[in-house]
Amino acid sequence: MIPPLPKPPRKNPILRTRLPLLPPSARSRAALGLTAAASRGRFELQVCNDCGAVQYPPRESCHRCLSGKLCWRAQEGSGELLATTTVRHSHDTFFQERVPWRLALVRLDVGPTVVAHLHAGCPPAPARVRLGARLDKAGQGVLVAFPMDEVPNMADDRQLREMTCDPKFRKVLVTDGKSAVGQAVVRGLAAAGADLIWVGHAEPWKETARFAELATLPQVALLPLELTDSQSVREIAAEIGGKVDILINTAEVHRTHGISSRSGVETARAEMDVNYFGLLRLAQEFAPAMRARAADGQSSAVAWVNLLSIYALSNFPPHGTFSASKAAALSLSQCLRAEMRSSAIRVINVFPGPIDDEWNQTLPAPKLSAEALAKAILSALQDGVEDVYPGDVAQEWLARWQESPKVLEKELSI
Repeated sequence: MIPPLPKPPRKNPILRTRLPLLPPSARSRAALGLTAAASRGRFELQVCNDCGAVQYPPRESCHRCLSGKLCWRAQEGSGELLATTTVRHSHDTFFQERVPWRLALVRLDVGPTVVAHLHAGCPPAPARVRLGARLDKAGQGVLVAFPMDEVPNMADDRQLREMTCDPKFRKVLVTDGKSAVGQAVVRGLAAAGADLIWVGHAEPWKETARFAELATLPQVALLPLELTDSQSVREIAAEIGGKVDILINTAEVHRTHGISSRSGVETARAEMDVNYFGLLRLAQEFAPAMRARAADGQSSAVAWVNLLSIYALSNFPPHGTFSASKAAALSLSQCLRAEMRSSAIRVINVFPGPIDDEWNQTLPAPKLSAEALAKAILSALQDGVEDVYPGDVAQEWLARWQESPKVLEKELSI
């Protein structure tokens, strides 16, 4: 059993602000395959196409037959815990602040024996455990040994919390609380134990169902926030930017039609002003303050979540200008991720398929409910992944895009 995580004490304003440290991050190009899989919450190892041998650590050629035909495939991760150790001294500056640190030697059922970080809920060796891949503070894939079955307070493990962005006891900003998705995210954060949730809202004249109910939640504070207004974003950032641990950008403008079916640029400009320039305004005002708080201990700034769309990967012509705005936001988010990595702040991109709302009412099922999307966002934070594709449509679209972006483009243009 893991002892429950205590609520952190208030930060002492007199003490010097600590600077963020990162674990060793050097990886070969081959080893980045583990990171790519972990960024989507998957545990994959190299497998030889010629002899079927599973490889670890990652390499350029098979350890058994020397073939260079290695591919990454998902693995179950079950194995035998052979031995454990606790590191109490380290020459690395990141681990010097975090010792003692538990490590394990695990023999996987598929063959390789690996060294992994050890969850506190695992029984003493010898025992059965399951291996999973997580992203560490440097954004690189690492292996973690978990108990075979869930244990109480599993997410409260000190080492695991270093690799995830669990909202428990953290302060969160949700940029748009008037949308169904934003409201579902706020309710999910409250249930997950967030300490304080700022909920942004624009266009005060617009009545939205269930928005007033958010104010009844004890953790919620409503804030006027208009992403199309640089002054509004700047003022809110000056007020709370130095306190935000997690920023979840749920604001978006979604309109149908492509290029030739609508005259003028007003609608496309409105989409870009929120979906792209709104993100840019947030990044310019909030990112510096969050980076400065990336080493505040147990509840430091840890994550930035962007609500994108699966249409960002390949344009969906019936929603053409919306797709273009999300593609621009994806490119900007990749830049933000690179700039935030040195401060160990994870940028999570969410690529849902069509959401069950008024702008997708003509599309056939399946469509993603606001509650399902909010659950996927919470799971992404709790698992510490970088990219999440919730819903059947998004999963199918991703598979087709990975197989051939050009074929997918041609299919969508028919």
